[in-house]
Amino acid sequence: MIWDVLSPLYDFFETVYNGKCFKGIAEEIKKYVNKDDVVLECACGTGLLTLPMAQICKEIVATDYSDGMLRQTQKKVSGYNNVRIQKASILEIPFDDNKFDVVVAANVIHLLDAPGKALAEMKRVCKPGGKLIIPTYINKESKNSMVAAKLLSMFGVDFKRQFSLESYKEFFVDHHVDVKEYRIVDGRMPCAFAIISQSPLTP
Repeated sequence: MIWDVLSPLYDFFETVYNGKCFKGIAEEIKKYVNKDDVVLECACGTGLLTLPMAQICKEIVATDYSDGMLRQTQKKVSGYNNVRIQKASILEIPFDDNKFDVVVAANVIHLLDAPGKALAEMKRVCKPGGKLIIPTYINKESKNSMVAAKLLSMFGVDFKRQFSLESYKEFFVDHHVDVKEYRIVDGRMPCAFAIISQSPLTP
């Protein structure tokens, strides 16, 4: 699997090449995670976002379908007893309905054959009144973004889509999801945050 091969190198891309964006993503996510939250992170990668969330939340389950990525995550969070690492696909999340206060999937939607299915799965496992946080690279926003995406493609990363901010918004409209808030994090590959609030249960 390509992600097993890239897992030892992935942090270099995120923290050196695109460090400004990564730091911004981490800071933005922390704004939406509280001390009492039970968090599900889908496609956690090497745990670059798992760690800052673990420092805040009550519990976090970090999932990925790449064994190599999960090994890197385990190294980062080895000192935290509120983190559980589990192999799982975002397309078939192995948890009950309405289980998590916050569901996070960072920089994965553009890599999926069936992003709508992933979105439906994330909504399924999120509690009523909970939040979905879905940051995704908007590769068409700048020349640097296009170059970076092309370089990653040369290493075998398969971009199913390359979003602009407008096409990212259209993705959610097409899947009948009401996004309450979008935020942009700048960097060589900028990132668009979609913040989705689950409707609370009605009496």
